[in-house]
Amino acid sequence: MSNDADISRRDFVRGRLLRTVRAMAGVPTPPPAPQRAAWVPLPIRRPPGAVPEARFLAECTRCNACIQACPVGAITVAPMRFRHAAGTPMIDQATAACVMCPDTPCISACEPGVLRKDRPLKMGTAWVDRSNCLAHRGTLCTTCSERCPVPGALRVDGGKPAIQDATCTGCGVCAQVCPAPINAIAILPLPDRPA
Repeated sequence: MSNDADISRRDFVRGRLLRTVRAMAGVPTPPPAPQRAAWVPLPIRRPPGAVPEARFLAECTRCNACIQACPVGAITVAPMRFRHAAGTPMIDQATAACVMCPDTPCISACEPGVLRKDRPLKMGTAWVDRSNCLAHRGTLCTTCSERCPVPGALRVDGGKPAIQDATCTGCGVCAQVCPAPINAIAILPLPDRPA
């Protein structure tokens, strides 16, 4: 190739070959479309009884009443990395797990009504990593099933824990009490609140 061709490897790799060839032939090339970063919400675990995420973001006043009402400190403020959700209440299992209070003080404290008693209390779903779970590796361990505050959410089959997706609320107690050297339980947030 000659130097006047002005087709570089960089243009080829970046997909600009066609534009370069058109320019050489004198064919006008439309300007490239501007690149837009798509807004993709990061998964976040909301307190029990949360309305759908779009409505939650639109109507939550960030008053922190639910945070103050939580007796175990399980509700925290979403940090800046959550972009549009920053400043809204969330459950952070690294801080504290939701203990599924029977009287749901967080819902009672919510004046804007984004936490509601008529909504499901599901915040996520637990998942057991069998490669790190002591029971799945042959050691006797039933800590997660003994401490689970939701009846029927965690069953022990043949000495091994099994999450019941339909019953599990994603409260995070099982993950918090897991004694494995590498925590064997992850809480997966819901893509949106259940209907």
